[in-house]
Amino acid sequence: MSSTDPVSKQAGAIRWERDGEGVVTLTLDAPGVSVNTMDAEYRRSMAAVVDRLERERSSITGVIITSAKSSFFAGGNLDELVQAGPNDRAQVLEQVVQLRTQLRRLETFGKPVVAAINGTALGGGLEIALACHHRVLLDRPAIRLGFPEVTVGLLPGAGGLVRSVRLLGLATALTELLLRGQQVRPAKALSLGLVHELAADEDDLVAKARAFVSAHPDAESGARQPYDVKGYKVPGGTPASPGLASTLPAFPATLVKQLKGANYPAPHHILCAAVEGLQVDVETAFTIENRYFVDLACGQISTNMIQAFWFDLNRVNGGAARPAGVPKLPSPTRVAVLGAGMMGAGIAHALAKSGLDVVLKDVDRAAAERGLGQVRKLLDTQLAKGRIGERQRDDALARITPADSAEDTAGCDVVIEAVFEDAGLKHRVFSEVEQLLAGDALLCSNTSTLPITGLADGVSRPEAFIGLHFFSPVDRMPLVEIIVGQKSSDETLARAYDLVRRIGKTPIVVNDSRGFFTSRVFGTLVLEGAALLGSGMPAMSIERAALQAGFPAGPLTLMDEVSLGLMLRIDNAEQNAAQEGGQPRPDEHPGIAVVRTMVEHGRTGKSSGAGFFDWTDGKHVWPGLAGLFPPATNAVSFIDAQERMLFVMAVETARCLQEGVLRSVEDANIGSIMGIGFPPLFGGVLQYIDQYADGVVGFVARANELADRYGERFRPPSLVVDQAVAAGSLRSVVQ
Repeated sequence: MSSTDPVSKQAGAIRWERDGEGVVTLTLDAPGVSVNTMDAEYRRSMAAVVDRLERERSSITGVIITSAKSSFFAGGNLDELVQAGPNDRAQVLEQVVQLRTQLRRLETFGKPVVAAINGTALGGGLEIALACHHRVLLDRPAIRLGFPEVTVGLLPGAGGLVRSVRLLGLATALTELLLRGQQVRPAKALSLGLVHELAADEDDLVAKARAFVSAHPDAESGARQPYDVKGYKVPGGTPASPGLASTLPAFPATLVKQLKGANYPAPHHILCAAVEGLQVDVETAFTIENRYFVDLACGQISTNMIQAFWFDLNRVNGGAARPAGVPKLPSPTRVAVLGAGMMGAGIAHALAKSGLDVVLKDVDRAAAERGLGQVRKLLDTQLAKGRIGERQRDDALARITPADSAEDTAGCDVVIEAVFEDAGLKHRVFSEVEQLLAGDALLCSNTSTLPITGLADGVSRPEAFIGLHFFSPVDRMPLVEIIVGQKSSDETLARAYDLVRRIGKTPIVVNDSRGFFTSRVFGTLVLEGAALLGSGMPAMSIERAALQAGFPAGPLTLMDEVSLGLMLRIDNAEQNAAQEGGQPRPDEHPGIAVVRTMVEHGRTGKSSGAGFFDWTDGKHVWPGLAGLFPPATNAVSFIDAQERMLFVMAVETARCLQEGVLRSVEDANIGSIMGIGFPPLFGGVLQYIDQYADGVVGFVARANELADRYGERFRPPSLVVDQAVAAGSLRSVVQ
C-alpha cells in the first residue's frame, strides 16, 4: 500500500511517494513536456528532494528512481547550453556543480538508492542512474543507454565521466561510451556493467528494485558506491598501475589518428578529464570534470554542434519543410526501383528494411539478381554485426522481387529511377513503366545533377514528379535531398518527405537547379583541391589541410572516388546548358584544367585504379603528379588552403540561398554535414559564415581578400554583403 505525500507538489519535476515500508519512489516527471531534462525546474526539484531525504533519513528504508515518461531521462537542457558563451563560465560552472553535488549527496545518503530504468537513458539520464547503488533496466529492444555528449561537442558534466571511468575502467569507459558517443542496448549495458539486472516487464522492474532495497538496508550492507569503499581498485588500474601506465601513451596517439588532426576539443577534454580524474580522489575528480565541461560548454564549437545536431536536425526531421496544408496520406506499399546497380540496390535495401515491398528492375534478370545479391550482402553484414536478427534479414530479402520486365512494376504506388546520369535514358525508363503504375503513383528520380523540371518533361504527370537524391553508400549515408521541380505539387513533396522519413532517412528540401544544392557545392570543394594541386601545393599537403580543417576526407581522394571523368562531363553539361540558354559560358574553374590533364594521361579515378592516387595496391600518391604539377616553393599557405576549401563551399551555398535553391538555413547546414562532408565542428556551411571571427562582417572581409588573391569564385554574393552591413546573420535572412 502506498500514499502520495502532500509535500510532493513542491518538487515540480519529481514526484515523491513513500509507502508503508519506508521506500520512497522518486518519479521523474517534468511538467508540460514529453521528456525529462536537467533544466532549471529539475535542478530546483532535485535540490528539494535531496534536502527532504536527508531530513527524513531515519524514516526512510530506501529510494527508487524511475520515470513517468516513455524515456527515462533525455539529458542536459540544450536550450540553455546553446546560449552559453565565454562570458557565462561562472554561471555554467555554478549550475553543473549544483547538478553533480545533488547526485553526490544522493549516492552518499546512507540508504540504498536504486534506478528503475524504464526507458532510454542518455547523457544526464545515465548520470542519474550511475549515481544510484543499483541499476535495473527494462529489457526492451528500443531502449538505449549512453553518453552522446561528444557528438555535440560536450562531455558528461554531472559526474557521469568520473563514475563511468571508476566503475568500468578507463579503457572500457573511453572506448565503449565516452569518446564516440555510442548508445548501447540492454544486453550490452548489462555486460559492460552499466546496469546490474535486466527486467522482463514493468512489474519485474519494480520487484527487482525493491528486492535490492530489502537486501541492502544501509551503507554497511552494500548501499554505497564501490569507489567509496576503502581499498576499491578501478578495473584495469589507474595511471600509476604498471599495466595501464605502459599502454596509456597509446590513447592520445590513437585519438589524434582518429580525429585526423582536426580541432575537436571534446574528445581531447574527455581523455584529459578521465586520466587526470583517476589520479586524485573522487571529489577532486568531479571538480576536474566540471572545469573541462565548462570550457567546452562556453566554447564556439559546442554551440555550433548543438545548433546543428539538435536544433537544426530536429527542425529538418520534424517537418519544417513539409507543406503544412497537406494531410498525411496512407503509406505506400509497393515501390519499383529502376536500375539494380549500386545505388538501386542500396535504395531497395533501405525500402525493404522499412517494411515496403520492392520490385528491383534492370535490363535483364542477371543484372537484377546481382542487385539482389548486393542487398543480401548488406543484410548479412548487418546480421554479423548484431544490428539485425536472422528474421529481419530474411523478411527484408523476401520483400524484394528482382525483375527484367516493365510488367512486373504494375500497380506500384511509387517508382524511384536510379539509372545512369543521362536524361534520354531516364525519359525512356519512365515511359516504359508509367502507364503500368498505380494511377496516383509518386514518380521519383535519383539524379544527382540533372534538373528535375527537364526530367519531368518525360512523364505524363509532371506534378507527381520529384527528385529523391540518395547518397552513396545508401546504407550508411543518412541524408536524402528532395528536389522540387517547377511543376511538383505540394502533395507530391509531402508524399516524398513522408517516404524518406518512413525509411529512416533525413530529408532536406531544395528547389530545382543544375546540381541542386549538394552536388553543386560538393563540386566546388573537389575542384578547389585540384586547383591547389595545379598551383604547386603537394597532394598530401592538400589532403592534410582538409583533414585538419575537419573534412572526413581530402578533396583529391573524394574526386578519385566519384570519378574524374564525371567531373569533366558535369562541367561540359553546365557549359552547354549556359550556351543553350543564351547565357555566356561561365569562366572555367582552374581545377578543370588539372582534371582534364589527369584524364588525358589515363588517370580517371579509383574505379580504374588510377587517379591522383594509385589504388591497385593500397592507396599511394601517384608518382607522376610531381611531373605534371611541380611543387612550387611559393605554394599556397596551409591556412589559405584550408580556408579556400571552406570558403568556396560557403560562398557557393550563400549563392544557392540567394537564388532560391535553398529554402532554409537548417537544410543547408544539415545537408552540408550529412551529405557532402562539411566539417561538423562548424555546425554546417551557413553556420560557418555566422560564427566566423567578427561574424558575417569578418567573413565578407576574408572572402574578398581570397577573391582578390585567388579568383572571383570567392567573392561573396550581395545577400551576405547586405547582412554584413546590417551586422546581422544569415540565419536571420530566412527566419
